[in-house]
Parts: sequence; C-alpha cells; structure tokens
Amino acid sequence: MDRLTGIGVFVAAVDAGSFAAAARRFGLSAAMAGKYVSAIEAELNARLLQRTTRRLSLTDVGQTYYERCKRILEAYDEANREVSDSQHVARGKLRIAAPVTFGAMHLGDVVAKYLAAHPQVDIEVSLSDRYVDLLETGVDLAVRIGRLPDSGLVARRLAPCRMVVCASPAYLKRHGTPRSPADLRQAPRLTFSEAVSSGDWTLFDAQGRAHVIDGPCRMAANNTQMLLAAALAGAGIAYGPTFVFGEQIALGKLVALLPAYRASELAIQAVYPSTRHVPLKVRHFLDHLATAFGDEPPWDRAAGSRSRARRPRS
Repeated sequence: MDRLTGIGVFVAAVDAGSFAAAARRFGLSAAMAGKYVSAIEAELNARLLQRTTRRLSLTDVGQTYYERCKRILEAYDEANREVSDSQHVARGKLRIAAPVTFGAMHLGDVVAKYLAAHPQVDIEVSLSDRYVDLLETGVDLAVRIGRLPDSGLVARRLAPCRMVVCASPAYLKRHGTPRSPADLRQAPRLTFSEAVSSGDWTLFDAQGRAHVIDGPCRMAANNTQMLLAAALAGAGIAYGPTFVFGEQIALGKLVALLPAYRASELAIQAVYPSTRHVPLKVRHFLDHLATAFGDEPPWDRAAGSRSRARRPRS
C-alpha cells in the first residue's frame, strides 16, 4: 500500500475520531481505511490505535508517531504549495554562467533589469571562458558563443555574433588603410589566442570566395577586452566580435575595415539542461535575454555600427 496515503489516513482517522470519516476524505471504504492503518502497525510491529465500536484512541507510541506524521504531512503540503507557487511567481536563486568579456560588457544591465522585474529572484553569475558542466555545477543557464558541441543540452539562440576587422584612426594614419585581405598579411595583427584557429582570419568577398589571412600575429591575448584596449591605442589591426568592438566603431574611435568583405557569423546562445519542467525563473530570464539582444543587438544598433560592421552578403 502507498506509504504516504497510509500516513494520511492514520492522521485523518485520529483527527476525525473514526475510520469512516478518514475514509470519506480519501474516497475509500471504512474497511480499506482500517487496512491502511493495520498495514502500518504490521510494518512497525506496534499498536498505534486502540479501537472500540465507539471511538479510536492513541497508544503512547501511537501519540508519538501521530505527532511526527502530522509534521511530515504539513511539510509535504508546504513543499507542494511552494512548487505550485513557483509556477506562477519566479522565485529562488538563478545561477548563470557566461564568457568573461561578454558577461562583463553586456550582462550587468540585463541582469539588473531582470532583478527589478522579479524581486523574489536572486542571481549568481559566474564568468569564465572555460566550459562549464551545468549539471555538475548546478548552473541553471549558460550563455555560450560559437558552434556548440553535441552535449544533450537545450539551446536557444539569443543574437548573432558578427565579426569585424578594425583599427584606430591613429594607426590608419600612420600605416594607411588596407584595401584588400592581402594587405592584412603584413600588418601587425591583434588576435584572440583562444579561438579555434587563432592565427587565421577568413573573409569572404561578394562572390563568396574565402580569403584566409594567416601567419604570425604581433599580439595574441586570451581576453578580447585587452585586444580592444590595444587596438584603441593603435597597436595594430584587430579581428573580433562586434559585441566587443561595435560601440567603439560607432563612436569613431575605431574604424571597420574592408567593407566589401564579410567575416563568418557565429551565434550567441543560451543553453540549459532540459525542456521539461523548466523553472519559471529560467523561462523568464531566457525571454528577457532574447528581448534584450535579438537579431539586431544593442552593440550593432548603436549609431552607425550596423552599417560599418556588417559585410555585404553574396
């Protein structure tokens, strides 16, 4: 017999003073209600109730067992209420993982607005460029950029990750403006060392032909914000995502180069463990991210950024 139902019948019988009243509550016959309690007594090898034709009374051990079972049922009901409430109001701690640069540059404002809209949610953000195992670390949702491995996680696309070649006006004044991909091969290049092919930049012309710029780089770093600072200082030509360089291009502090060519476009995605029973706090945050970024994210919507950063497609 179901243990929890048996405990419920036992407590209800004590509260109501009869098996018949407990049976009505659970949609059982009085005989079946009595069998539930007898099964508990047999399992415990102890008498919990003294039965007469007129009433039920607890034994000493039955009194102790009744008090414990009542607390168990109250905790069970409270747990059910909390879960039910959580499906209507986002609450609890939301654990998020994201790449260092993207998180530092673009998640702070987004998280702040989410917290304002959901006062019963607390957020814990972990920024790292290393792969995070969501199930092992208890992370609810991770933002990832680029092509995703076949991990069994559910992915939702949030925004494009467009790439751009750029340099500072001061650098271009000293060294001239590149007119073709071939001009970049001899230029001091600033590159992201953690890219799959960090020394290779690939641009496509209007006919879709690939132009690979490879060879030694003047500076490599595992953080694109550092590359941004170096590019602004005129150290060389940088290649990277518009979510890093787009705002400075819009401000005129960097210049997007080779507008007749385009770079590969990646995706910014959110991954989470399963589509089943997704907590409301996670569902709301996914929607919040998608709304905040979208197909034309803020760094590309910035004044003039989109027209300079995107390449014509064939």
